[in-house]
Amino acid sequence: MRSIRPSFSTRGTRRGRRGTSSAAAAVALVSALALTATACEDGDPEAGGDASASAVDDGNGGIRIPDHIKDKLKEHGIDVDDWKNGAWKDWSKDDWLREAQDFVNPIIEGLWDPDRMRDAEEPDQEVDENDISGDQGVTDPEPAPVEAAAVPAKYHDNAATAGKLLFDSPKGSMVCSATVVKDPANPGKSNMVWTAGHCVHAGKSGGWYRNIAFVPSYNDADMSAEELQKATKEEIAPYGVWWGDWAQTSDQWIEQGGATGGDGASYDFAVIHVTPEKGSTGKSLEETVGAALPVDFDAPAVPEIESMKAIGYPAAPPYDGQKLYECQDKPGRLSINASDPTMYRIGCTMTGGSSGGGWVAAGSDGKPALVSNTSIGPVTAGWLAGPRLGEEAKGVFDAVSGKFADQ
Repeated sequence: MRSIRPSFSTRGTRRGRRGTSSAAAAVALVSALALTATACEDGDPEAGGDASASAVDDGNGGIRIPDHIKDKLKEHGIDVDDWKNGAWKDWSKDDWLREAQDFVNPIIEGLWDPDRMRDAEEPDQEVDENDISGDQGVTDPEPAPVEAAAVPAKYHDNAATAGKLLFDSPKGSMVCSATVVKDPANPGKSNMVWTAGHCVHAGKSGGWYRNIAFVPSYNDADMSAEELQKATKEEIAPYGVWWGDWAQTSDQWIEQGGATGGDGASYDFAVIHVTPEKGSTGKSLEETVGAALPVDFDAPAVPEIESMKAIGYPAAPPYDGQKLYECQDKPGRLSINASDPTMYRIGCTMTGGSSGGGWVAAGSDGKPALVSNTSIGPVTAGWLAGPRLGEEAKGVFDAVSGKFADQ
């Protein structure tokens, strides 16, 4: 086997970016105060309840936040009205909520308009050549590059579970990719999305990202850049915009995840529970898009997997983040740290922005399942690596599913 000494980047992009302990320690609970807001004509949104408290009708067709929820937010120094009016742009260390229980993501209706969706960029996360000293654990030879293939329009017909993840960071609006996954607690009615940990949390150097929203089948009709300039929000997001009202990643990512060296990459996964931007339509995300992938936490070992498919919206050159691509290849193994689980690796030319996108393979039952997500790859492109999902990932998944089991 040959030594690995490339520079790396996570596959998120600033139009987003990409932890051994027991399963219990791996679960980083995100106490999401899920606030919904309806835009008013004067631009001052009203707000609604959270995942654990009922919203209250204000008598005028709007929604207000119960006082005890506002008080809880204020314990974190957050005034909801100020937040929706732009206070979320304050990324000072004192105000950048970091701990698992600090996550808040109030819905700001209309924030993700067509221009912000289109112009979000990939996060730059590079790994110094000296950060990976050589083969550790089990590493197979570097795979040959596989040219990413454009997914044919309509995307919904060919990859209904795929979508774009939007969020704000100190560097601006960013993008990753994500996948609709099945929720065993709500069969056929899942509101759960799978992505990379670095697409929701900055890791050891920061805290939770803000304004996290999922757009299934973004640019479903495969419009050109010129056409997108004139497209309506309904054309760009035909299945709506879904805001994260609960998110969870691994303790390892929060504690170890870094902007260089691939730190925490073996635990770079996250689960988001979502709710529609415009309020309940009576349909779940799974019902709305008509599909969801099961997650396999006991997928076959690399030698037993004939092929894996990675799907995402690459946004760093030569791509522009507006179109859906996929790569299919027989996986190999990549070990960054001998003490961490070995990762899957495939040849693929997708760049930043594809981070968080689902990896699909035949699961333990032989049927298609999500078995990983895009985490890292070299700055020069050519291959991607993703975590092998085990007990830590299952702990994160089960905690989010269990939280909404009765809703």
